[in-house]
Amino acid sequence: MTSHRFSSRGPLTGRIRVPGDKSISHRSLMFGALAVGRSRITGLLEGEDVLATAAALRAMGAVIEKDGEDWVVDGVGVGTLLQPGQALDMGNSGTSTRLLMGLVASHGITATFTGDASLSKRPMGRVIDPLSTMGASFTPSPGGTLPLVMEGMQPAVPVSYRLPVASAQVKSAVLLAGLNTPGTTTVIEPVPTRDHTERMLRGFGVDVEVEEQKGERIIKLTGPCDLSPCDITVPGDPSSAAFFAVAASIVPGSDLTIENVGLNPTRNGIFRVLEQMGASIDYLDAREVGGEPVADLRVRHAPLKGIEVDPAIAPSMIDEFPVLFVAAALAEGTTVTTGLEELRVKESDRLSAMAAALALAGASVEETEDGLTIHGTSGTPLPGGGPVTTHLDHRIAMSMAVAGLASQGGVEVDSTEPIATSFPNFTSLIEQASA
Repeated sequence: MTSHRFSSRGPLTGRIRVPGDKSISHRSLMFGALAVGRSRITGLLEGEDVLATAAALRAMGAVIEKDGEDWVVDGVGVGTLLQPGQALDMGNSGTSTRLLMGLVASHGITATFTGDASLSKRPMGRVIDPLSTMGASFTPSPGGTLPLVMEGMQPAVPVSYRLPVASAQVKSAVLLAGLNTPGTTTVIEPVPTRDHTERMLRGFGVDVEVEEQKGERIIKLTGPCDLSPCDITVPGDPSSAAFFAVAASIVPGSDLTIENVGLNPTRNGIFRVLEQMGASIDYLDAREVGGEPVADLRVRHAPLKGIEVDPAIAPSMIDEFPVLFVAAALAEGTTVTTGLEELRVKESDRLSAMAAALALAGASVEETEDGLTIHGTSGTPLPGGGPVTTHLDHRIAMSMAVAGLASQGGVEVDSTEPIATSFPNFTSLIEQASA
């Protein structure tokens, strides 16, 4: 592992463009593989997680190639995925694993899913349960983890499934299984989650019905479905933009514009919470790209105030809490977060990992069962320190890198390798904005 110390470099200024949205990149490859014909993708995130999805789809018959700056996908059609000749290595990507399990569930093929040490600890039971009801069978490792062998069922059985936890991955897995299932597949969401799957399936010609009843979202599609190829422009990942929005907010003198950021309302919670804390964020050239709202964000340094974060906003920013904790550590007063049990089963236990990392960097943090309480410095730089343990978790590594930019002595992270899974040019963009 290669450790690295991130230190104060002065204000962040100018214009940067973050990589394409990871969630949309995964789905554009999968839906392109299920369409008959050629789809072209502009702005695909070329991180390891997305490339793992591409490799798995190639193993099941799709042709996926880079063409200049774009990617082209020649799909095989719904119902005609091929039996992969070897285990599908998902690396560190929970999204790839859970969504592809959904795809395989309604095809008459057997697939073995493997992953790295971190992914192999993550629970797959929440996807196994509904997909088993649809007819797929599973032989997981103890605890319902990878490595895992699954056998799809064709034809599968349509289900009406109420999500026990807010999870776009579980919702998407069931809907993807429904694409090749005769009859109507229904997912009931008590709490709305990111809706990229529904939006993008419509773009590929699938009739997805979404209705609201008594605060719940009911999503239906009737299979088997035919997907039509289409051209997709992937907006910038709001999760990636969040690191720079926080950095510009807490580093004095910063005035940074982050171009082409996806602002899907199920994903933009981090920017709403930062504004509640007093952040200066202007939304420039608001527009729609491929059914997704997009804008350029101009973020200027501003004094932040601690707040009590409404737990209802958690599904729209669950991956951004680690970097929000960094913003809270520099704010005036106390920030309280609750309802974040989901963070304990991400690439790492992100609550305990961030509590330990921030404390090592000199922040005042208390860990509770379902959140963190953080007492801010009122803008005074953190002392710094380290090396902090990232647990091979890219978001811990990048969040603490941002903390280092607003520290006296810098923050050392024990490994920068995990950053490549989602944000390969993260460090070079910091250098560009600090030049």
